[in-house]
Amino acid sequence: MGNQNIIESINSESLKTDIPRFDVGDTINVHIRIVEGEKERIQVYQGTLISRKGRGIDENITVRRMVGDVGVEKTWPIHSPLIAQFEVVRRGDARRAKLYFLRDRVGKSRRLRDRRRGMKHIEGMTTVHR
Repeated sequence: MGNQNIIESINSESLKTDIPRFDVGDTINVHIRIVEGEKERIQVYQGTLISRKGRGIDENITVRRMVGDVGVEKTWPIHSPLIAQFEVVRRGDARRAKLYFLRDRVGKSRRLRDRRRGMKHIEGMTTVHR
């Protein structure tokens, strides 16, 4: 067994299995565990997924949201114990792997098209309905 296989077998124990399917362009809720002293609470960060990098235990996502008129981006490891869960709110139709061009957009051009049509038959493509 090579070194890479040994590392992957050790890391596979730490991988989360309850992650829903989400792609770049989707609007997601990231539920983050915040520990303050002895108290723990969950804070929800909702934004557009603009980047997904890496694989396995090293996979990271970057989520962008607008606070007032200022764009805020946060990057998290997907398999971090600080993340309680992910929820897919809306499926966006992105034709690129990275949506860094959204940083320069203002107003209606910042929005992405919805990808609802024709996706009902794919397993694991549920969204949060409110």
